[in-house]
Amino acid sequence: MIESEALALPGIRHGFFTRHGGVSTGIYDSLNVGLGSKDDPANVIQNRARVAAALGVRVHQLVTPHQFHSADVKVVEEPWPHGEGPKADAVVTRLERIAIGVSTADCGPVLFADPAARVVGAAHAGWRGALSGVLDMTVEAMERLGAEADRIVAVVGPTISREAYEVGREFRARFMEEDPDSEPFFDELVEGGKPHFDLPAYIVARLGRIGLSNVTDLGRCTYADEEFFSYRRATHAQEADYGRLISAIALHPLDGRDETRG
Repeated sequence: MIESEALALPGIRHGFFTRHGGVSTGIYDSLNVGLGSKDDPANVIQNRARVAAALGVRVHQLVTPHQFHSADVKVVEEPWPHGEGPKADAVVTRLERIAIGVSTADCGPVLFADPAARVVGAAHAGWRGALSGVLDMTVEAMERLGAEADRIVAVVGPTISREAYEVGREFRARFMEEDPDSEPFFDELVEGGKPHFDLPAYIVARLGRIGLSNVTDLGRCTYADEEFFSYRRATHAQEADYGRLISAIALHPLDGRDETRG
C-alpha cells in the first residue's frame, strides 16, 4: 500500500492500496476488492481481509459503501456486512477500530482526517461526484461530527491523469454549464484533438474552494501505471471486467493498543 506523510498522524492508519498483494488471478491479479466484480467472491473477501489486517482491524471492521457516482455521504456508526453497504460515495466516522474506505479504478479516492477532532473520511470522487459535490458533502459531514475545515488533512490517491483522460466536447460543455470555474482543467494535448480533463487537479481545487488548505495529491496515474487497476485501460484492452482498488483510513486508540494483535 502507498502511504502519505500528510496522513502520518497519531492514532490514524491509512493506505492507498495497489493491485498487488492479494490472491485473485487473471484480470483481477491480485488485490481485487471489488464486491461488484465478477471475481471469485471468496478471493475478494480474502483480499479485503489482507487490507483490513494492514490497517490494524479485523475483516468485518472494514466498511465500504455501495457506490453510484453521487454526492451522498454515510456516517458510519457500526460496521455492516460485506456487500450490504448503503448507497453512498463517501463515508465518515469518529469510531475507533473501524476502517472506512472507497473503491476506485480511475476515479479519485480522497482520504480525510481531522486529528484534533478524531474524525476521518473517505470519498469516491469521479467526475460526476466531484461535480455534484461529494467532496463538499464529505467535509460537511465531518464538521457535523466536530471536525473543522481548516484542520482537515486531505490526500488524493491514484487517479487517472490529464494525459490519459480524453473526453468528449459534450462532456466539457456540461462541466462548463454546471461549474464555469472548471475551464482551466480542460485542454487539448493535440491541436484539433479532443479535450483532456485534469480530474486530480479539479479535486484539489474543489477542496480548496471549501476551505481546506492542507491538501496533497499523490500524483499517481491509474491508467499509465499497471501497478493499479484501471477501468479505462481494461476497456481499451477489451477485457471482460476489471479489478477495483481500495483506499481506506482507520482511527486507533492513541495509547497504541491494536486488537488485531491480541
